[in-house]
Amino acid sequence: MMNLNDYSSFSISLKKIIFSLLAISFILSSNLIAQTEPDSVQTVKSESGFEMTKSPWGAVGRSALLPGWGQYYNESYLKIPVIWGFLGYYTYGWITSNNDYQNYRDLYTQSLQPDYTGVSSSVLLNEREFYRDQRDMFAVYFGLAYFLNLVDAYVDAHLFDFDVSENPYTKSPQLKIRYYLR
Repeated sequence: MMNLNDYSSFSISLKKIIFSLLAISFILSSNLIAQTEPDSVQTVKSESGFEMTKSPWGAVGRSALLPGWGQYYNESYLKIPVIWGFLGYYTYGWITSNNDYQNYRDLYTQSLQPDYTGVSSSVLLNEREFYRDQRDMFAVYFGLAYFLNLVDAYVDAHLFDFDVSENPYTKSPQLKIRYYLR
């Protein structure tokens, strides 16, 4: 069980991490804002003459700093609560599993004392290992959700300019891609 000292040190370290991430995102976003074109949407030109209106790596960088920011940049607003929901759930699962792991770790350590009269140490060991495995799996799930957030921002930025709409004359889908001649 965590005592007041552990919670205060945890909250101080959490505040430092949050402050550092906010400072880094402020610095990087000010550089991104300074590089945009003044009167139009920033475009990325390729050798074929196609101009992208969204930068895929810009979306990835935004999502890396703050999950969901790349989706906001790509105007996929409904994906943001889904991303935050998954990341929040996995964070909650990791914290509760870590707390249970620490409780059973302390109980197991106490059960090794010669004057202990309680639950068998093998039962406590099994519970400790179970919660450690759960904690580690939630960390893996969190990492995968974070990585998929980055992949989604990248792919969504690449596909932002593609328009598949129905041709009014043939009633069949058509793909509109804009090419500009140099």
